[in-house]
Amino acid sequence: MKIENLKLQSERNRKRLMEVVYKARAGHIGGDLSCLNVLTVLYFYMMNIDPDFPNDPNRDRFIMSKGHCVEALYVTLESRGFISSDIVDTLGEYGSVLAGHPTIDIPGIEINSGSLGHGLSVGAGIALAAKMDQKTYKTYVLMGDGEQGEGSIYEAAMAAHHYQLDNLVAIIDRNGLQISGPTEEVLSLENISERWVAFGWDVKEMNGDNIEDIVRALKSIDYSNHKPHLLISHTTKGKGVSYMEGVVKWHHGVPSAEEYEEAIGEITERIIVLENSKSI
Repeated sequence: MKIENLKLQSERNRKRLMEVVYKARAGHIGGDLSCLNVLTVLYFYMMNIDPDFPNDPNRDRFIMSKGHCVEALYVTLESRGFISSDIVDTLGEYGSVLAGHPTIDIPGIEINSGSLGHGLSVGAGIALAAKMDQKTYKTYVLMGDGEQGEGSIYEAAMAAHHYQLDNLVAIIDRNGLQISGPTEEVLSLENISERWVAFGWDVKEMNGDNIEDIVRALKSIDYSNHKPHLLISHTTKGKGVSYMEGVVKWHHGVPSAEEYEEAIGEITERIIVLENSKSI
């Protein structure tokens, strides 16, 4: 998919996300919005996946370690053809198969998540299994920056280096905010890049608010350097909705009717511009 098409897809998913969260009256919308670009590039450009064969043994794997932002994953899976719109519309309803965290009942989801900090350990195990089975698939793990306070992450980081898992790509959604405030005030991530380099990882930084830069960073990965890979994705909490951007209260929140219409209006304007640019 071309860059302009990725931008358009991301905005369409952003609009759909607003609809889903507003209807469900629940969701971690700020972190959903900050990681949508990354999800769009992974699912529509980077990963070897097929919605018609979600359990293909040679598929690339994606793990949503920051599982509370599952709404972003649901709308991405919907737009990629893994789950139907009818199912996504049931989010928040009694009896829905969609939970507030990823579950393996949903096609395209690899693991159940819950407590933060566990996704990288599972991802390292999957990547190690690929090495042992001489498979070529890649494993991608999306973590939050607040999640970096979980000690289990660093056990996984050491193991991934020890086993030379160059088929493992971890991504930190570095939006700078978590439920209790700015990440740097809760538990500083100063020199986070140097920390991961010290663990033996190949570390790159990217602008996660910019589709082109995400594509550039992912394409630059050397999958034969015997090192696991970390992408630090600098993003904006609430990206794409002006009144939500950089505001901690939108870590978990639902817009009012007026706020919802304002958000939909903003996103729709960008969609129209992108659609018109495609037709020129």
